[in-house]
Amino acid sequence: MKKTTETAVSFVEGGVCAPAGFTAGGVHCGIRRNKSKRDLCLIYSPARCDAAAIYTKNKVFGAPITVTRQSLADGEARAVLCNSGIANTCSAGGVEKALEMRALAAKALGIEEGEVIVASTGVIGMPLDTRPVADSIGALAASLSRDGSDAAAHAIMTTDTRKKEYAVEYSSGGKTVRIGAIAKGSGMICPNMATMLCFVTTDAAVSAPMLQKALRYATVKSFNMLSIDGDTSTNDMLSIMANGLAGNAKITAENAAFRDFRDALTQLCVKTASAMARDGEGATKLVVCRVKGAAAQAQAKKLAKSVINSALVKTAMFGADANWGRVICAMGYSGAHFNTEAVDIAFISAAGRVDVCKDSAGLEFSEKKAKKVLSAEEVVIEVNLREGSASASAFGCDFSYDYVKINGDYRT
Repeated sequence: MKKTTETAVSFVEGGVCAPAGFTAGGVHCGIRRNKSKRDLCLIYSPARCDAAAIYTKNKVFGAPITVTRQSLADGEARAVLCNSGIANTCSAGGVEKALEMRALAAKALGIEEGEVIVASTGVIGMPLDTRPVADSIGALAASLSRDGSDAAAHAIMTTDTRKKEYAVEYSSGGKTVRIGAIAKGSGMICPNMATMLCFVTTDAAVSAPMLQKALRYATVKSFNMLSIDGDTSTNDMLSIMANGLAGNAKITAENAAFRDFRDALTQLCVKTASAMARDGEGATKLVVCRVKGAAAQAQAKKLAKSVINSALVKTAMFGADANWGRVICAMGYSGAHFNTEAVDIAFISAAGRVDVCKDSAGLEFSEKKAKKVLSAEEVVIEVNLREGSASASAFGCDFSYDYVKINGDYRT
């Protein structure tokens, strides 16, 4: 597999509007009671786009997903309309309301209804009133701009404390290609894609089947390795629209140009997944579990995800407690096969490194230093199996008192 170096891809400003031809915007339409919160987002490309998406694996899924599957059946889309505050899941007439939202966006933009991706995020089980959308969609469409990614990113937030908005740029065949994204997610995020909302745009020319393959690859490396609280949302999706305005030769096969695009998309998704983990509900730090020396990548992935998903590991990270026993315990119930007598564990951060376990036995270490290492804003749990050369990383966060408070008060 070809590896993408950090120098091959540059992070740039602009989010979903960084790629040529895309505009976006976000407004408060009235779905959310707090008038200071934007709650309706629109992303648009006047040019035709190839499109693809990956959806939640939760068997109970939102009405917008049903409608978006219909829209993307032909592999084309030109717009994304998303509301926050109400999930439009498990409520009467949900599909009809999602279809109405799609129709409203299409009319406002002058495009076909089947060219609109529809998404919702928020409280499950409450009916979605589409009247605020109908009242605001015209003004929102008129406000779309090349500087609108920031407003769009804020409009899809729920319990997020900060926006997730990124873009990358790389060269392919003498052309400059950009890929941009906005995302939301700080709770109900478990390593089982899709578990958040992420809308990706690109000016690359890529066929819908190749977009789907690139999304799947990037997801395995990023969002599938993300866990905040072990819950998988009912609504969430990762979508991508490609309008081809970069002028590159259209990617229709798994060639070098495809791998460049796929790897750039993966770097963007890893950055976004890390931001979600860092912004986990009530989180005080980003936690990364890095498993190396594995016999196979599947083994490393399973172990890393099990550790990062452990509530006991998360609470230990919050308390800056070097309780490595919780790490090896989570490895033990992961379902992965490994030599249980040859595990090395270390905690690493900007404050230093503490080796706490060698050959599955505890080492003497400074509790004071360990406390300092684990008190950093980003902590790596390094696990070395010493069985091979495969590796994998999973992303998560700690569990704090605020996580319970935020979720206990979610509907109030």
